[in-house]
Amino acid sequence: MRLVVEGVNFEVVDQGSGHVVLLLHGFPDSAKLWKHQIPNLVQAGYRVVAPDLKGFGQSDKPQDASWYIMPNLLKDVVGILDQLDVQKVHCVVGHDWGAAVAWQLAGRFPKRFERLVALSVGHNASMFSMGGNRQREKSWYMLFFKFREVSEEALQRNNWALMRQLWFTDEPQVAEDYIADLSRPGALTAALNWYRANVQLEQFGDTQPRPAPLLRCPVLGVWSSRDAGVLEEQMTASARYVMHIRFAVF
Repeated sequence: MRLVVEGVNFEVVDQGSGHVVLLLHGFPDSAKLWKHQIPNLVQAGYRVVAPDLKGFGQSDKPQDASWYIMPNLLKDVVGILDQLDVQKVHCVVGHDWGAAVAWQLAGRFPKRFERLVALSVGHNASMFSMGGNRQREKSWYMLFFKFREVSEEALQRNNWALMRQLWFTDEPQVAEDYIADLSRPGALTAALNWYRANVQLEQFGDTQPRPAPLLRCPVLGVWSSRDAGVLEEQMTASARYVMHIRFAVF
């Protein structure tokens, strides 16, 4: 279905009935990421809401990075829930940038979000302070993406060779699907704007965890040993910001 929030058109999956599970994808995905999870959750008796977040999939793709600052991204999700008359989310599940948004939603709207599952990405305040130089090395692309036009040209050069090396070395068919999506007019810049609006240069110099309010809802943090972008330490360090948390590593 199509919803309009703050003048932006969003494509949103809304299926099933029962307690609401909100699924938030990351870069360079869309709600298609959850194609296996959605039918299973619906079959289990949940109502599933999964938007194409701003800049991705079939949703609008503003070209100015200011549209993608975190407060605006939170307004997007809350606005979608309001239009769907969802007052309480049983569980918000986020991956990659979707996890970053989910952490903020659970922290800022504790009465609205009952549980959080963070996939890959830990609490926003712990990214570089605990992973040290190893995490900084893994996150080099975040700085690269902040160079407008330069990163767009490099990623598309030689039939998207750099993009394939970074994300799709062992998944050629998956690569073709993502690249076809990002090849649409304005799609790549819109996706990179998430980094340009939210990655702060001073964060790379963090040696101590940043202060943040304690999160009171139960949290499950999930991290994979095959994750090429983030270390386990940035996930487990999230424990200092959460009252009740469990971790799953595979």
